Amino acid sequence: MPRVYLATALLLMLPSAARADQTADAAQCQQAAGSFLTGTVTDGPSFRSGKPLHGVYLSHTHLTLRGDDGTSYDVAIDDVFANGYRRNFRGVPAPLNAIHVGDRLELCGQPYSGGDVGIHWVHTNCGATPTPDKPDGWVRAIDANGNAGDNMEDNQAFCRLWPN
Repeated sequence: MPRVYLATALLLMLPSAARADQTADAAQCQQAAGSFLTGTVTDGPSFRSGKPLHGVYLSHTHLTLRGDDGTSYDVAIDDVFANGYRRNFRGVPAPLNAIHVGDRLELCGQPYSGGDVGIHWVHTNCGATPTPDKPDGWVRAIDANGNAGDNMEDNQAFCRLWPN
């Protein structure tokens, strides 16, 4: 019988452990000069072509995220920082192509408003000192236990395009 109580107690602790991780991640995002957002994907991801910079096309992946605050956000993700990006590939790169409607994401980046409410700069800042207009951001999938995975936007192979 004591094992049942212990198992129940451990299960009850899982949601609070996930919230604790998100609290730590939110603090990490603040230190990285970013704004923290979590929510569920409601549309996308979709490819948007871009303009070339030194021969590398700067395309984006867009998706819509219903934030935990109930707001729908346009998420603009720079493909060149995706871990599976291939130069001038005209499609959603890996691992962003593994994101599906219903997935939960954790984002750190720069919010924007205008026609849409959204967040961008959800990628590495290539080691530069983070500022509110250039945070050291990320895109992380949140698993069923509430744990955030690795940053999908940490590819630094093309940082040379933006010398510090």
